[in-house]
Amino acid sequence: MGRMSIPMVGFVVLCLWAVVVEGEYMKYKDPKQPVGSRIKDLMKRMTLEEKIGQMTQIERKVATPDVVKQNFIGSVLSGGGSVPAPKATAEVWTNMVDGIQKGALSTRLGIPMIYGIDAVHGHNNVYGATIFPHNFLVDYGRDPDLVKRIGAATALEVRATGIPYAFAPCIAVCRNPRWGRCYESYSEDYRIVKSMTEIIPGLQGDLAAKFKGVPYVGGKTKVAACAKHFVGDGGTMNGIDEGNTVISSNDLFSIHMPAYYDAIRKGVSTVMVSYSSWNGRRMHANRDLVTGFLKNKLKFRGFVISDWQGVDRITDPPHANYSYSLQSGIMAGIDMIMVPENYREFIDTLTSLVKANIVPMTRIDDAVKRILRVKFVMGLFENPLSDPSLAKQIGSQEHRDLAREAVRKSLVLLKNGKTPSQPLLPLAKRAPKILVAGAHADNLGYQCGGWTIEWQGVVGNDLTVGTTILAAIKKTVDPSTQVVYQQNPDANFVKSNGFSYAIVVVGEVPYAEMFGDSANLTIPEPGPSTINNVCGAVKCVVVVVSGRPVVVQPHLAKMDALVAAWLPGTEGQGVTDALFGDYGFTGKLARTWFKSVDQLPMNFDDSHNEDPLFHFGFGLTTKPVKGNY
Repeated sequence: MGRMSIPMVGFVVLCLWAVVVEGEYMKYKDPKQPVGSRIKDLMKRMTLEEKIGQMTQIERKVATPDVVKQNFIGSVLSGGGSVPAPKATAEVWTNMVDGIQKGALSTRLGIPMIYGIDAVHGHNNVYGATIFPHNFLVDYGRDPDLVKRIGAATALEVRATGIPYAFAPCIAVCRNPRWGRCYESYSEDYRIVKSMTEIIPGLQGDLAAKFKGVPYVGGKTKVAACAKHFVGDGGTMNGIDEGNTVISSNDLFSIHMPAYYDAIRKGVSTVMVSYSSWNGRRMHANRDLVTGFLKNKLKFRGFVISDWQGVDRITDPPHANYSYSLQSGIMAGIDMIMVPENYREFIDTLTSLVKANIVPMTRIDDAVKRILRVKFVMGLFENPLSDPSLAKQIGSQEHRDLAREAVRKSLVLLKNGKTPSQPLLPLAKRAPKILVAGAHADNLGYQCGGWTIEWQGVVGNDLTVGTTILAAIKKTVDPSTQVVYQQNPDANFVKSNGFSYAIVVVGEVPYAEMFGDSANLTIPEPGPSTINNVCGAVKCVVVVVSGRPVVVQPHLAKMDALVAAWLPGTEGQGVTDALFGDYGFTGKLARTWFKSVDQLPMNFDDSHNEDPLFHFGFGLTTKPVKGNY
């Protein structure tokens, strides 16, 4: 036994102070106590006002330290694009989050708030963060370890900004690409989506104990995850966002529910309820599924959170009868309400419902126990503030290399040569002069898509740090190769310049949620014109940057090669890794690619899935070619 150093003595005194206040032992502050005992001890000390505060999640724009302290706020979030300052550094983020947290810690009981953010393809609100390909755009069904590594990298970058809670993953099963959130879904096949729940132990850590339904977060480099959106959001009629999923119980439970079984088995901390309805009944008011099935049948013991103003949208129009909506949502089993701004209305209304015995105290206590369980399990009481040493994780080279790997593995080669005996890919690195065309070749915002820096995404190259496909091409080809970029050249320009070949990069513009709903799924102009002008005059590979299959059948004959690059994120060099043969194409389609939108919905297990343009699981392969050829 050695002598204690002075700093160690101070640490011990601090620990004793944390659990003993004015002579009273505070069991809930003692990390040596079982979580259940800590919850029980804290609950008996809490007033109704403090309990309802724990159920309240507010937007950072209204979350001053004083607001959090005076209203006992349990959670704060950043909505899409909600940042402390443009291009904010990790230090600016942590100063904001810690400042709000200190407001929570200064309350009578010192219950820390939990800060949440949409980190759906990397830490996508944050300037300089690594932006990974969007979920749907990856062929991870054959490599769940890759998605786990992405989850771990994302957790580190989120924690680097002082945030311990990510609203991810989306485990929707997109059954119609008209849906504006289809790129948030891994596949039309529930089996692939189910395997992709491996991102949860990446975000949270590997579950230590095998107790079904118990939330788990493995320390200060991990975050609480959120499986969303419960349930059936990817099956709405005509792919309408927040719409109505009209299917049988058998189809709901066999297609849209299986990923939740795995998410809960892996210890997911929270579940977010869907805006959508099932057979006309709003999920935010569906007690049978939220309480009866998720909580009681599946034994989920984390907390259930609403979506942004999701309770308000129980009525049509939204917020038409807030008291009724709040009663319906809370009684359905929602534990934390993403208010997100008018917190006093929420607190006052719920307080009145409880005092009038409309919402029983048992329901409030169940909600608060679940919220506290997550906070205790993740160590938030012991480590409520940020760790400055993690700042270097934002956009680290290791994470960018991982994203680059994800990009090249997600690419799907759909055509290679006008005849099989004359493949165009891999492209020659050493060529006298090549043409790069298309608006998406030199636009980082288009590459990243929605949910990047802003909710709806941002157009251009100033949004964050990354490598455009054009820049990647210039880095990859031989120094002697002249690279000419024209966004939309006319046919005469192409014919008269003696290009060896052309790379045409076109696709969709950024969107998120209902703003991405599309009835026609066409590539917007000038994309089709660029394809026609270039591919009619020179050998070309068309790279489509999109959040889903789009209409390409009318243009296919003109193309020598076609690559689905999806929304690759910041690491455009993953695209050129395969185009130029440093790595082979290996990706397979995670959903059926239609010829015409008239065929939709068209899924691999549909009886009418007879004549797609490319079948589910299709993807040509190439072998890597080493050396500069």
